[in-house]
Amino acid sequence: MTRGDAGAAIETVHLSSPRYPDRLRRIPDPPPVIYVRGDLRPDEPAVAVVGSRRATAAGRVVTERLAAGLARSGIAVVSGLARGIDAVAHRAALEAGGRTVAVLGCGLDVVYPPEHAALLEALVRQGCVISEFPLGTPPLPGHFPQRNRIIAGLALGVIVVEGDERSGTLSTAGHALDAGREVMAVPGRV
Repeated sequence: MTRGDAGAAIETVHLSSPRYPDRLRRIPDPPPVIYVRGDLRPDEPAVAVVGSRRATAAGRVVTERLAAGLARSGIAVVSGLARGIDAVAHRAALEAGGRTVAVLGCGLDVVYPPEHAALLEALVRQGCVISEFPLGTPPLPGHFPQRNRIIAGLALGVIVVEGDERSGTLSTAGHALDAGREVMAVPGRV
């Protein structure tokens, strides 16, 4: 174990470890190693909530309701710590007293987006943050499609709240389908 900037231990979990999440192990291309800050619960029930970085007001409201309801039911909320729907889902789960898991497209010692530093630390205290990228890895555009397969792989299913036709949201949904997970979508204004 190493320490991140805020002092929280960083756990290295290899594919062969009993600590490696079994659902993630069963995706078509599991990462050989994941790095974790916080409380990894490999077999906890989890649902991913993903959507647009440019969330609408209606999208934010439905995300808050979905994520809070999942959290209150003992279901961990998984998302990508991105602006918009992801951040709303993480915050709603935390505010409901539940657990949430963020999967990063950079090293665990890199905060991206930078305005989510406080949210990331709250996640470490009330869930965990995961990355397949070593410490110091910057948030490069090609990392996010890789991250999306982990989001889908950790979850029993993926809820798409809002997403453009050519977006990371639909990438996550595609990875979920490839892994045999349920994909659900909010049909617009509810």
